[in-house]
Amino acid sequence: QLQLVESGGGLVQPGGSLRLSCAASGFTLDYYAIGWFRQAPGKAREGVSCISSSGGNTDYADSVKGRFTISRDNAKNTVYLQMNSLKAEDTAVYYCAAKSAPLLFRVCVLREKWYDDWGQGTQVTVSS
Repeated sequence: QLQLVESGGGLVQPGGSLRLSCAASGFTLDYYAIGWFRQAPGKAREGVSCISSSGGNTDYADSVKGRFTISRDNAKNTVYLQMNSLKAEDTAVYYCAAKSAPLLFRVCVLREKWYDDWGQGTQVTVSS
């Protein structure tokens, strides 16, 4: 059974850093594009970043460019989201999502509907 588990969330002060992990079980991530999304209270879920199955292509929301970095370690079956210079507006539940893309190894898309499988989310709170 395909499962995604996010971890690494928590409470951090503005300007601080966190690294989120998205670990896959029940399948290998090698042929999957992975996206990170977030949902703040009272707001719609939004795309944050994504990485193609090859790892060679990434995309970021304008609001996180230059602060967040997505990466993948297929040997560990895990995708990471390094978040630096965190702001209060980054507070949200962060979700990772997977899309089987064996023929689209250079593609990732920051749209919810493109993804097939989702994790349960991890809470990130940025507050002093």
